[in-house]
Amino acid sequence: QVQLVESGGGLVQAGGSLRLSCAASGRTFTNYAMAWFRQAPGKEREFVATISGSGGSTDYRDSVKGRFTISRDNAKNTVYLQMNSLQPEDTGVYYCALTNRRAASSGSSWYDYWGQGTQVTVSS
Repeated sequence: QVQLVESGGGLVQAGGSLRLSCAASGRTFTNYAMAWFRQAPGKEREFVATISGSGGSTDYRDSVKGRFTISRDNAKNTVYLQMNSLQPEDTGVYYCALTNRRAASSGSSWYDYWGQGTQVTVSS
């Protein structure tokens, strides 16, 4: 049974940084794309960042480009999201997702497994 467990969320002031982690278990992690999505209160879940199975390809939503970095450590079955220069509009529950495909995608339907989420709150 595949399990994704996020950690690293919390409360931070605007301009601060957080590093989210997502540990995968229950299947082979290497070679399969992963992503981060987020959901703010009263809003739909939205794409944040994705990374291909090899780690050689990444993509971000425009509003986080230059501030967020997605990476993966296949030896640890973990994907990370380094978030710098955080803004109040980055507030939400952050979810990691894993697909059975190697290519990365910004579409939520591409992903087969989801974590329970970790709360990120950025105060102004």
